[in-house]
Amino acid sequence: MAFEYAPAPESRAVVEIAPTYGLFIDGEFVDSSDGNRNKTVSPATEEVLAEYAQANAADVDRAVAAARKAFVTWSALPGAERAKYLFRIARIIQERSRELAVLETLDNGKPIRESRDADLPQVAAHFFYYAGWADKLEHAGYGPNPRPLGVAGQVIPWNFPLLMLAWKVAPALATGNTVVLKPAETTPLSALFFADICRQAGLPKGVVNILTGDGSTGAALVAHPDVNKVAFTGSTEVGKAIARTVAGTDKKVTLELGGKAANIVFDDAPLDQAVEGVVNGIFFNQGHVCCAGSRLLVQESVADELLTALKRRMRTLRVGDPLDKNTDIGAINSAEQLARITALADAGEAEGAERWSPECALPTSGYWFAPTLFTGVTQAHRIAREEIFGPVLSVLTFRTPEEAVAKANNTPYGLSAGIWTEKGSRMLWMANKLRAGVVWSNTFNKFDPTSPFGGYKESGHGREGGRHGLAAYLTPSTPKGEHHG
Repeated sequence: MAFEYAPAPESRAVVEIAPTYGLFIDGEFVDSSDGNRNKTVSPATEEVLAEYAQANAADVDRAVAAARKAFVTWSALPGAERAKYLFRIARIIQERSRELAVLETLDNGKPIRESRDADLPQVAAHFFYYAGWADKLEHAGYGPNPRPLGVAGQVIPWNFPLLMLAWKVAPALATGNTVVLKPAETTPLSALFFADICRQAGLPKGVVNILTGDGSTGAALVAHPDVNKVAFTGSTEVGKAIARTVAGTDKKVTLELGGKAANIVFDDAPLDQAVEGVVNGIFFNQGHVCCAGSRLLVQESVADELLTALKRRMRTLRVGDPLDKNTDIGAINSAEQLARITALADAGEAEGAERWSPECALPTSGYWFAPTLFTGVTQAHRIAREEIFGPVLSVLTFRTPEEAVAKANNTPYGLSAGIWTEKGSRMLWMANKLRAGVVWSNTFNKFDPTSPFGGYKESGHGREGGRHGLAAYLTPSTPKGEHHG
């Protein structure tokens, strides 16, 4: 007999959210120049958490000017001195990790277990890792005296707000650049708390600036003539618009965009382990993951056995209050995203795929979607081609490794893939054939700050993480006699 879980809510008392927040420019919180504000709500309850300033073009000018001014002294610091600030930020993040985890879960909707055990340790790890690079840049393989670019304009998404901030801010600061960062409009709070951490760490004014706002704020930042580097994580559609904006300028740009990853299970795979990997690959963070394993490719001879085990496992997933430590699947981040997921799932049914979800009672308030899988999916179905960015899995079958490669690569995206097999030779053969930036074998969604991450095709270009993540923030040393601005 299955045992019942008692509620295990994490306390909200560890985090204090102010009713209103300004923009963080030149080390101070200030109001936007026109006084416009937006609200951020908890997707689990639809309660308003706080109001925040909506930055406009004039505010972008102020923030970029502050970053440009700070760049002169920040870039001149010895790497070992910059490293001290990054180490300090990393330690403060560790000290405040419970507070930040609760904040992230409230604002984003993801389960507290994920923000506490996955996101926050990785956030601190990225700052520790890049702090270590700050005084070793001449050994990174980018010339004997690589120089920072200047001001980095960074735009991050709502699915991993604090982690995406760390991926971008840590290498930028380590290499001597200054930053103007815009968090997503539905999840601004952890970036605003990070601004407070910068002050707590004694970071010089203007080195990090945080501008909250909607897409118009991000567009103004990307187009600003005094921004030297643009880093964006988000949808392919917006990524294309950014590429058009920076075309013809000398701005460096990295884009980490959408994905439609194949999780490929062979007949010799450890099936119980593969089921856990499939569940983690698509239901982690409600499927709000650009590298989510949203297409399951399973070898025909084990398809029935795997699907039986997968459905059995899906029946144990707990959907509900993200602050409950027992919760596996939290709230969808916004009403807009829920509508998109719902429309694509409905299209899957309309096009003839068979839909299945375990029985689960969804909360009456907030934005929720039950974990869902589709069988009888063809490569022509929209659910097999378009990024759903939700807890929806499309199942396809294959007979030979060659067919698996052909189906896995039959996508405009190329961010990640997973392979499940006992044969080392097959892992390597497949990994070599798959057109994906990250290939996991007998695991999925494993991240480490020392390992580069990024995609091919419509999943973007450039790499974040690892030594490779430094390249986007450096320019080779200039010959003597030339001035580098």
